[in-house]
Amino acid sequence: MLSAIAIIPSAPVLVPELAGTAADEVAELRAAMIAAASALPPRWIAVGVGDADGVIGPQAVGTFAGFGVDVPVRLSPKSVEPVDMPLCGLMAGWIRAQAQPHAQAQVRVYAAHHDAQTAIALGRQLRGDLDQSDEPIGVLIVADGANTLTPAAPGGYQPDDIEVQRAVDDALACGDVAALSALPEQVGGRVAFGVLAGLADPVPRSAKELHRAAPYGVGYFTGIWQP
Repeated sequence: MLSAIAIIPSAPVLVPELAGTAADEVAELRAAMIAAASALPPRWIAVGVGDADGVIGPQAVGTFAGFGVDVPVRLSPKSVEPVDMPLCGLMAGWIRAQAQPHAQAQVRVYAAHHDAQTAIALGRQLRGDLDQSDEPIGVLIVADGANTLTPAAPGGYQPDDIEVQRAVDDALACGDVAALSALPEQVGGRVAFGVLAGLADPVPRSAKELHRAAPYGVGYFTGIWQP
């Protein structure tokens, strides 16, 4: 059964070995992410966005080598199978080791091209699957907001997106499923947030914001929902 939902961003800069001198700048956000993941039971389903739909099992091992440093990550303590993981899987494996080293995670990757209704339907389907189990299962949503929030942002500066990001953060902070069901294309984690909306439909029992920020022009939110 679905026990709890944690929401974290998917930025490699949050990994100290990759951040270099910027590590201290995101220390508060990193601590919030660890706190959010610590609220999950020992069995996780991580949800993120990639090029295509896919499932990565808890036996998988990945690395951040493609982001500049060979930082290995595992989805469980006994992971042994090297896999070319998307970023959402790498972040799930990394935060698992920081927050709950004995936990195990499966990663559900959803294609970025899905429309809102498809994402919601996928979330409802996932909820149905989880509710068939008597074991408590936590869901880790690994997703970013807009990447266009400052002149130095990786997606270029779009001033109007500042309000878009505020709306995303507010929806995540208060558990506004309806708002998450209709996010615009510029929200990088749009599909993952749509899956979250379907997963928690009609409303979560509670929603708690731990941190929101936009370092380097990208919107990052961390929080905990109780279904």
